[in-house]
Amino acid sequence: MTDGRRPVRYDAALAVRELTAADPRLGRLIAAAGPYTLKLQSSHSPFEALLESIVYQQLNGKAAATILRRLLAVFGDLHPRPEQVLEASDEVLRAAGLSAGKTRAIRDLAAKSIDGTVPTLARIRRMSDAEIIERLTEVRGIGPWTVEMLLIFRLGRPDVLPVSDYGVRKGFALTFGKVSKRNPFTNEMLPAADDMLKRGERWRPWRSVASWYMWRACDLAGKPSPPAA
Repeated sequence: MTDGRRPVRYDAALAVRELTAADPRLGRLIAAAGPYTLKLQSSHSPFEALLESIVYQQLNGKAAATILRRLLAVFGDLHPRPEQVLEASDEVLRAAGLSAGKTRAIRDLAAKSIDGTVPTLARIRRMSDAEIIERLTEVRGIGPWTVEMLLIFRLGRPDVLPVSDYGVRKGFALTFGKVSKRNPFTNEMLPAADDMLKRGERWRPWRSVASWYMWRACDLAGKPSPPAA
């Protein structure tokens, strides 16, 4: 039995070769971290994927999974349709464990899925990264970071650099900054977004792959900061 994950569609081996040639310091990290093993999460519709993202916001994985399981049980252990979310009462949604804010966010997500603001899976696959970020961040409670994680881990887009992600920032500092291994890591060591974007120009069109290796840099340093589930 598989876990439903699938390999990326882009050429990961080519990405690793080109990144190593374009940025030798990144190449040394790649050599130390080993092969690129990212597998994409199940290809839910954007509505379903974002519903899960909202549930998981600001919670540990176990607690969020419990709430998601309770929420899906309300709809027969299946992801609901947007119309079903709008028809459900606040009391029913809150009883599953959703906060008032998340209840409002999920309702807004459902409404914007119905009116077409949130595209279908078939439509989103034909959209650019920038278009997807612009459209999905119109939903209450959905910011650029959430959409960037969807682009990397669900849609398999190869050229996303989430400069606000703590793990990517930490990995960047560990790889390219002047970080002493003898001293604890502090937030003052985190790089500015502009510095990351500037170096990231070397990594196009494989910035998602480079980002994955930033997370691996944290693992190698004994400071794990895995990508979001």
